[in-house]
Amino acid sequence: MSDLIKHIKFPLLFDVLKLQKDVHIILNKNWINHYNTNDYTGKWSSIALVSQGGKSENINAFPMGKESIEYTDAIDNCHYFKEIIDSFEFEKTTVRLLRLAAGAVIKPHTDNCLGYEDGNFRIHIPVITNESVEFILDNERLLMNEGECWYINANFTHSVANKGDVDRIHLVIDGIRNEWTDALFFKEANEKQFLKPEPEISNEEKELIIKQLELMNTETSIQLITDLKKSMK
Repeated sequence: MSDLIKHIKFPLLFDVLKLQKDVHIILNKNWINHYNTNDYTGKWSSIALVSQGGKSENINAFPMGKESIEYTDAIDNCHYFKEIIDSFEFEKTTVRLLRLAAGAVIKPHTDNCLGYEDGNFRIHIPVITNESVEFILDNERLLMNEGECWYINANFTHSVANKGDVDRIHLVIDGIRNEWTDALFFKEANEKQFLKPEPEISNEEKELIIKQLELMNTETSIQLITDLKKSMK
């Protein structure tokens, strides 16, 4: 896990004034309190720009069911947000604005299967932030400025504390890996740093596997038994 890429600051910079103009269109709409209520203190809320079923109140990170992924009505007049989203040539699973109020804290947590090596990934574009926001990823503080574009490997423990006096709002895009994203990511980091590590198997588990393979008594199972026994030495 320690060899995996934890974050990337892409060489992309978006127009801060246009970002903030669009977010102000949405500020008075119906923001939903984040559903992981045990993971934060203060106010942490969200509104979906792309969601399953095209509902702005559907702020789930992962699609459930068979409804299609669509733009929501929240983005109708936000032309720059839509321009940015369309510029990323990969399938989106959700796009949300995440708003962490001044004084609010997101406790240390992980979001499973959101590393690039999993085939799913998360991009952050800060829209409104301040220098007193402390975003900690695996014990490292990341300074993400307005208009920048970051990949965050959410499999690592992360937390956020907004110690400033203004709300922090990020445009957060979740998507599915493809050839276009491979080209984007592998310009910034070695392809081998996105390989998912093989799970470690204990000797006790290997012995149980060997017993099952012995019952099969085939040429392939015999070879697998030999390989497993070598790995136990």
